[in-house]
Amino acid sequence: MKNIILASSSVHRKKLLKQLKIKFKAISPNINESRKKNEPINSFVKRLSIEKAKKISNGQKNALVIGSDEIAVVNNRILGKPNNYANARKQLKYISNKIVTFKTGLCVIDTESNKRLATIINYTVHMKKFSTSQIESYIKREKMLNCAASIRIEGLAISLVKKMNGADPSSIIGLPLIKLTEYLKRFGYDVLD
Repeated sequence: MKNIILASSSVHRKKLLKQLKIKFKAISPNINESRKKNEPINSFVKRLSIEKAKKISNGQKNALVIGSDEIAVVNNRILGKPNNYANARKQLKYISNKIVTFKTGLCVIDTESNKRLATIINYTVHMKKFSTSQIESYIKREKMLNCAASIRIEGLAISLVKKMNGADPSSIIGLPLIKLTEYLKRFGYDVLD
């Protein structure tokens, strides 16, 4: 049986992967997550997921290494993690009554064959129009400083949403489990075995 390694320090991704009831270890890849000049958005998010998996796969034996990255996009503008409350307020004000597309890159590398599978999963979220007082209430009550666009959808952010569309609801939290289980199976690892 292959070892499963999550190339991430994200608590959200670890929690999602635990849902699959498989044994894994998580290692932080510590890569430069800057966007290259004129890099298309899809190329950017896919490259980061691949780079994370590649960095951790070096030196690993008999392993499947999972890399993932997520960004939020509104009107071709990338909204990353706010990291502070001032940025969170700006992001939330900006996304009010807009459609946010969460793009989640996924890469799985088999360290024995050095083959990789990679993709991007899109998930769209139609935001309600919300007031400054609603933004303040959300910020006070939710831990979302490490979430793209300040949206922690598995928490209180669900109250800011009109509707959501996409093939894999787990992708919006940061790890597309439907596609991941497919990729693991293609590499001979069935989570139900």
